[in-house]
Amino acid sequence: MPKNRVKNRQLTRPPGLSTNLKVTLGVLAAALTVVLLVVATKLTDPKTAEVVRADSHRLSTAADGKVTIVEFLDFECEACGAAYPGVEQLRAEYGDRITYVVRYFPIESHPNAYTSAHAAEAAARQGKFTEMYVKLFDNQNTWGHQEQSQAAVFEGYASELGLDLARFKADAASADVAARVESDAKDGLSLGVQGTPTFFVNGERFAGQPTYEGLKTAVDAVLNR
Repeated sequence: MPKNRVKNRQLTRPPGLSTNLKVTLGVLAAALTVVLLVVATKLTDPKTAEVVRADSHRLSTAADGKVTIVEFLDFECEACGAAYPGVEQLRAEYGDRITYVVRYFPIESHPNAYTSAHAAEAAARQGKFTEMYVKLFDNQNTWGHQEQSQAAVFEGYASELGLDLARFKADAASADVAARVESDAKDGLSLGVQGTPTFFVNGERFAGQPTYEGLKTAVDAVLNR
């Protein structure tokens, strides 16, 4: 083949990437893959969720921090209502020797699960979380499992607790309160919570019975170490 035809083919061939540029692009692609994998891991890794957060609601706080019990609950859940007397007995017995934390985990199938959680959070905005927590469980048989909204009932509880009712109603309906409740629920899902009540003792999921006796055994095991 004549040399001039070889030269013409070389001149008309589309220019390729240089070796250095190929290496650079390969390195960038690999780095991007690593970044995406890290982001995906953070979004799905349960370790990124926290059993207790700084804004979690504490019914009691132990000065020594030796025992922390966390309960993911739904105020309308019958099993939570059944566990409630045992929890109250445990709190009365141990007082500030244990930290007791409540986190929201509303169940979609319960008509007023979110409404009650929002009521509790709205009360918390006025420093009355514990009082509303007690009101909701003490009266669960009255308002629970009603198809219609029980918001008016919860407003009645707010009045009984001496809350600023206008502020309570505004907070209960706010996006900020809804986001706060949803934040707890998302942590619960990431931690493997599938139903309520689900307890954690010092960060470890409690596998025993959600009764006074079961929780007391777990608490004593830690305190006696």
